[in-house]
Amino acid sequence: MRYRPTFRITEFNLLLIPGALAIVGMLTIFLVGRGTVDWSWGDIWVSLAAAGALIAISITFGIRGFRGDQVLFPITATLAIIGMLMIQRLQPDLVAIDENYGFLAQRHLMYLAVGLVGMWLVVMLSGPLKVYSWLRRYKYTWLLLTLALQIATFFIGTEVGGARLWIDFGPIQIQPSEISKVTLVIFLAAYLDEKRDLIGSSWRVGRLQLPPIPYLVPMGIMWGASLLTLVALNDLGPALLFFGVFLAMLYIASGRLVYVGVGLATFAGACWIAWTTFSRIEIRVNNWLDPFWDPYGFGYQPVQSDYALASGGLFGTGFGQGYPTFISQVQTDYILSAIGEELGLLGTLALIALYFAFVMRSYAIALRVEDGFVQLCVAGLATSLAIQTIIIIGGVTRLIPLTGITLPFVSYGGSSLITNLGVVGLILYMSSLPRRA
Repeated sequence: MRYRPTFRITEFNLLLIPGALAIVGMLTIFLVGRGTVDWSWGDIWVSLAAAGALIAISITFGIRGFRGDQVLFPITATLAIIGMLMIQRLQPDLVAIDENYGFLAQRHLMYLAVGLVGMWLVVMLSGPLKVYSWLRRYKYTWLLLTLALQIATFFIGTEVGGARLWIDFGPIQIQPSEISKVTLVIFLAAYLDEKRDLIGSSWRVGRLQLPPIPYLVPMGIMWGASLLTLVALNDLGPALLFFGVFLAMLYIASGRLVYVGVGLATFAGACWIAWTTFSRIEIRVNNWLDPFWDPYGFGYQPVQSDYALASGGLFGTGFGQGYPTFISQVQTDYILSAIGEELGLLGTLALIALYFAFVMRSYAIALRVEDGFVQLCVAGLATSLAIQTIIIIGGVTRLIPLTGITLPFVSYGGSSLITNLGVVGLILYMSSLPRRA
């Protein structure tokens, strides 16, 4: 099949926004730090390179003849640029505290570059390689891979702060839960599309109507894997993410709220058991209810986060004018607090609006495509990012207990950034597949 080159005018024009944001934001970082208005082109070469890379990706999409969505990538690019600027802004202050942060911004730029290249490859090669067919065909392989990653994390994972979240490969450290969320969605999309009618039906035993238990066995395996993640790995974040994706996709495929109700009840019970059993979970719940119970110890992070968000007010203290490094690990779990302090409530709401636009655009893509598997896959991938965003924003603002999870595209973390950009590549590719009339 030959592809006719095209110019993706909508995407190109929208990408001018994150490109300009990168340049202006980087200039602001340098000028605020120096206290002068003197600057050179060398100060903003990183932003110029980032803006050029975004434009180059759009142009190569057009040369390739790619006919996918033209709005999702600019939204993603804006979020990624915000993350890049925040890490660049935080590095000097973090280095003043600990010299180990000396290459934080450089590593983040490397992760961003790898992620963008990965996204570009997914879009450019998925069509010729017929990725759609083997994603659907090998559904049980994705199930086994998801379980294998969780088991591997339990046995060879590195324990940080009482939870096993990472696997070390020499100098490289990966977070398997970021990969698992993608393989989980692909498996669920393929399985639920194949069994959609059966899962939505009922079994009758005498006068009782029961769900089709044999067809829910693989679902039960994933339910058990989510609870295993909570109990064995001693971390609520990935468990909540997996279970949220599982319930959302089951509801999308079947339309039966009873599954959601039963699932939430069982997971709530598991969380209660974890709260009463594991000290780490108990501490997080106590910090959620009242961080001032130990303001100089376990409650120090949430207390400082609350102060940062409060001091930001409506308009913020100004980019580069706050004190976000009072919060430990501000570059990961609490990067939203830094944004809230320096960009204020309006800046924070703008960031949340970008996530909302990303999810809604993805759902619009899911509604337009023709194939049932593609619909579920796109909706599931978008839902996984939505749930991840809700979990971390809810944790930082203390609507729910804080969990060890990153803010997509913005927080520092190679596994998260690279995987999420790969997810965007998959959604973009699937947006180019046949659509409804």
